[in-house]
Amino acid sequence: MFTRKLTQSDIFIIAANLLPVYGVWFLGWPPVEAFTVYAMETMIVGIMTVLKLLVCTIAKGKDEWSNNGTVTKMSGFFFIFFFIVHFGLFALVQTSIFAETAKIGPPGSGMFHFFFNWYKYITTEIGYMLLAFIIGYLAKSFIPFLLNGDYKRQPMMLIMFMPYGRIFVQQFTVILGSMFLSLGAGKVFILIFVLAKLAFELLMNFEALLKKTTEEMNKQKN
Repeated sequence: MFTRKLTQSDIFIIAANLLPVYGVWFLGWPPVEAFTVYAMETMIVGIMTVLKLLVCTIAKGKDEWSNNGTVTKMSGFFFIFFFIVHFGLFALVQTSIFAETAKIGPPGSGMFHFFFNWYKYITTEIGYMLLAFIIGYLAKSFIPFLLNGDYKRQPMMLIMFMPYGRIFVQQFTVILGSMFLSLGAGKVFILIFVLAKLAFELLMNFEALLKKTTEEMNKQKN
């Protein structure tokens, strides 16, 4: 799970995370736009997870749902609905605290304004950064998920909860970053933030962890 060799797909994620740093430090992009993208990254991760669950639903139809020791077969659409509601609450809290602390949005717009109007804040620079993250997650996670046939083997319940480890760290750092933005130190903090984020991303191989857990579960069944 820890300390591994970089793969080609890792390069896309590294590039996606370094693009905002380069833009802020050398192209004059506002630090607030970079942190806005990192807040939106939560939504990208969520969308990718929904797409994975949808592919699994098409391939398998139903999967096992475990609740208090009781295992039942549930439709894949149940997993999708549960994830959207549950993960959506996390995204709502993160983006709302970030927007409120960084003072994004017009005065009196309300705490949840950014979450429901995020598309209005996409500038050209933010568009470039979002595109880089989308390409990165497609290359690192979604395309291998399809090509390796993982959608046939990986339990939907594990797929559904896998993003949360990444999101807990991201929530903390993005909210902390918004505080630095309010103090005018966003340019310095974004460098520290990205280095810490990349270290976590690269040391914790979420896709490999999911595969290993799936293999162990399949062995127990057999």
